[in-house]
Amino acid sequence: MAKAKGPFNVAVFLESTGLSRKVVEYPRGATVFAQGDACEHVFYIRKGDVKLSVVSQAGREAVVAMLGAGEFFGEGCLAGQPVRMGTATATTDSVILIVDKDKMVRLLHKQHAMSDRFIAHMLARNIKVEEDLVDQLFNSSEKRLARTLLLLARYGKHDQPVRAVPLISQETLAEMVGTTRSRVNFFMKKFQRLGFIDYKNGLKVNNSLLTVVLHD
Repeated sequence: MAKAKGPFNVAVFLESTGLSRKVVEYPRGATVFAQGDACEHVFYIRKGDVKLSVVSQAGREAVVAMLGAGEFFGEGCLAGQPVRMGTATATTDSVILIVDKDKMVRLLHKQHAMSDRFIAHMLARNIKVEEDLVDQLFNSSEKRLARTLLLLARYGKHDQPVRAVPLISQETLAEMVGTTRSRVNFFMKKFQRLGFIDYKNGLKVNNSLLTVVLHD
């Protein structure tokens, strides 16, 4: 009987295909690419966390996404995007694979397993964008903050009832949620008092925070 294949591992695949790429280490706070840079590469997070943000003409910053290990970003170049629409910043010490866009296109055309994984990633990203939009339109800032914390803690991707959140400031949380830092501070204190989060050895998020999101 043939042995069942394990789940497709993108990192192992990218590193074993002979594909020309760079592996770059970014310290916390380093810019991976800036808004307005030319779109020439696709990025894959092997280790660490990355913040995607956009600055308006008035100088106001909005956090678009917080990404972790195992996720792609910068894929707009594959759709003909000429320049970066936002900035990518390492929020923890990170190791990132950088692949030239033309070589990535050839790889996706040749390798069906990679194409399937990449399409699944893109669809999941689009679904999350839609969910974020609905969240901003219809939910209170308290619910939006709770959902953001659960997403940062990778809720649903692990079995642990309590998960650590990457180091993140209340200012950044406010930008992600679309509220003020003082409101974030108020709700964080409330969540801590109710036992949904704690600050021992960094910020920890308890699965019970989901009750805030589900509460009508």
